[in-house]
Amino acid sequence: MDVRTALLKTLARLSFRLGNVTLSSGQLSDYYIDCRTTTLDAEGGRLAGIVMLDLLRTHFASAEAIGGLTMGADPLVSNIASASAWEVADHREFLILAPEEEHGREPTLVHGFLVRKAEKTYGIRNLIEGFKKVGASVVIVDDVCTTGGSTILAIEAARDSGMTVLGALCLVDREQGGRALIEQSLKGGQFISAFTAEEVRATHARIPR
Repeated sequence: MDVRTALLKTLARLSFRLGNVTLSSGQLSDYYIDCRTTTLDAEGGRLAGIVMLDLLRTHFASAEAIGGLTMGADPLVSNIASASAWEVADHREFLILAPEEEHGREPTLVHGFLVRKAEKTYGIRNLIEGFKKVGASVVIVDDVCTTGGSTILAIEAARDSGMTVLGALCLVDREQGGRALIEQSLKGGQFISAFTAEEVRATHARIPR
């Protein structure tokens, strides 16, 4: 089973629940997706890091860091950054074991940062924790996109800190209007999702009961 399929099945098994709920956006829904039960799961987190890193390499190859609004983005940021470190380590080991072979372009580390919902009221009053570099090219990540509010807040915070936002990644897009608002905020940057909520729901329906 490929990594993407394995992650989709994990999301359908661990994160998808049928039932009437009120979302953080205030919208009503007949299902809920709690991605953190997947991204904080040992294997689910590993799979999420690999899949999201692949999307980052494909669409935003020049990104130096990824970040998002706490706390939905927290495990994703860590998983993606760790996946990039393993990729770099594996490549270097391959160089040692097979120095004569064609190795392609060496992967780069992708660092992480988290955006607080409110500035700290003590210490150096950080709004952004972790990677901070003026002029750096970064991508914003989130686990679930509904109205896009969390992603947009993180985009604005990253820009205010002097970083250049290339685009945004989302693990699951509920397709409830967030994409258009995020793309408007990105001003030409891409919004890429790994899965739609319908894909997760359809996979959940096929799980043997």
